[in-house]
Amino acid sequence: MKNLYYHGTIITMEEKLYAKGVLEEEGKIIDVYYDQVPLDLEGVSYIDLEGKTLMPSFIDGHSHIAQVAMTLQTIDLSNCRNFSEIEKTLTAHVEENKSCLIGFGYDHNMLEEKKHPSKILLDKVSTTIPILITHKSGHMGVGNTSFLQLAKITKESENPVGGLIERDQDGNLTGYLEESAFMQASCCLPQPSQEEMIKAFSKAEQLYLSHGITTAQEGLTKEKDFQLLDMLAKQHQLHLDIVSYIDMKNSAHLVPEHPEYKEYHNHYRIGGYKLILDGSPQGKTAWLSKPYENEETYCGYPVYSDLTLKTYLERTVNEKEQVLVHCNGDAACEQMIKACQELEDIKKYRPIMIHAQTVRKDQLERMVPLGIIPSFFVAHVYYWGDVHIQNLKERAYKISPSHTALELGLPFTFHQDTPVLPPDMFRTIWCSVKRRTMSNVSLGEEERISVIDALKAVTIHAAYSYFEEDQKGSILPGKRTDFIILDKNPLEVEIDRLLDIQIVKTILSGKVVFTN
Repeated sequence: MKNLYYHGTIITMEEKLYAKGVLEEEGKIIDVYYDQVPLDLEGVSYIDLEGKTLMPSFIDGHSHIAQVAMTLQTIDLSNCRNFSEIEKTLTAHVEENKSCLIGFGYDHNMLEEKKHPSKILLDKVSTTIPILITHKSGHMGVGNTSFLQLAKITKESENPVGGLIERDQDGNLTGYLEESAFMQASCCLPQPSQEEMIKAFSKAEQLYLSHGITTAQEGLTKEKDFQLLDMLAKQHQLHLDIVSYIDMKNSAHLVPEHPEYKEYHNHYRIGGYKLILDGSPQGKTAWLSKPYENEETYCGYPVYSDLTLKTYLERTVNEKEQVLVHCNGDAACEQMIKACQELEDIKKYRPIMIHAQTVRKDQLERMVPLGIIPSFFVAHVYYWGDVHIQNLKERAYKISPSHTALELGLPFTFHQDTPVLPPDMFRTIWCSVKRRTMSNVSLGEEERISVIDALKAVTIHAAYSYFEEDQKGSILPGKRTDFIILDKNPLEVEIDRLLDIQIVKTILSGKVVFTN
């Protein structure tokens, strides 16, 4: 059956921006009508848009969909305003979670105490049940005494490379763990059952689809994540396209061992590798070239030596694989750029700089000939912009420098790093256009971009970042019928009304997969 969408606004994301009709069959676009829609075609079902707006569906620049499924099974701490509310929220779940308590989403920057909790607070909830709460950034967290015992962390434990086990002035454990120390310790927690994960993953998919996203990312795929995705793909239980980037440090063997996922198999494929070079700016673990404000020498810290990074990147080029590299601080960005400059063929594989929060103009200029694509976490402007002003001062006004990248002709994408933030593309677009903090401070007006350029970052440029520009990201004959129908035209509403736009339908390969 052929379907013809008409009688509404159709945004193509191509040079001819608007069309009057789109004809599709079996998930492929057959024709695009720019002047007049033929209303007498045989064997065609006419779908009246009733004045609504149709455009390409959104493509997730970077997130962790498997972790979204995990966090849906944790205790939500994102609305806690102080230590007392964290304690009460956790205590309310003790009876139903006798094996362990896992909380997610607290942010010390937003708490009244303006600091991380400690094991003393969590021990008030329980000294026998292991408790771990994860910071909203996913880069740090706090465990109680029972959890530290489970993770075999003692006063004598040494800080791992690229991480911190915090101690007080007397050398006693506070329960706070940072970066690699936190990530290693969290692996000791009991895992949900297969049935629980399948249900949670289905909810995670619906979350993405409800925001108009039809291609999502699992941006740090470990062994257990791959096993889940592999199972879901083989059982035909995936409902949107998912691209995995394998944890290169711990699970690199998965890429050569599974060539069947070089291309999509039942909506799942492996896109390449992922590396993490530093931490988070709001957590003050991002690696900067100059100290944080109110610090004499502290600049954050790296995860890898230059030699180790070069070895990893050489492997990606030798295997002809794409690599995503987490770089928040400009020192981490510099480390990636210098390593790429030593690899002649790196440009072919479109390396991606994830977050690129404090990347400088001179660094963006050097990224152009290397083909490094920045994926900006531009929603930081709103959510943590005020914190960045405190931590970075004048540097905060240049975070996520989208306009600078645009002027240099450097394609870029946007993301929410979900589960850090919900996968709300219109809020992200609003952030890039408005550049206002929570306290309504204008944070770098010169880095504002237009709505159409923001839309490109989550459609056609995002497709390019996945090597899928021939199939996705715009409306042209031959491309897939991955669409969203909106109640308003984002190119015509006032800036603040972008936040009110509703996804009416999400369409994947011609099939309606979400209806509002």
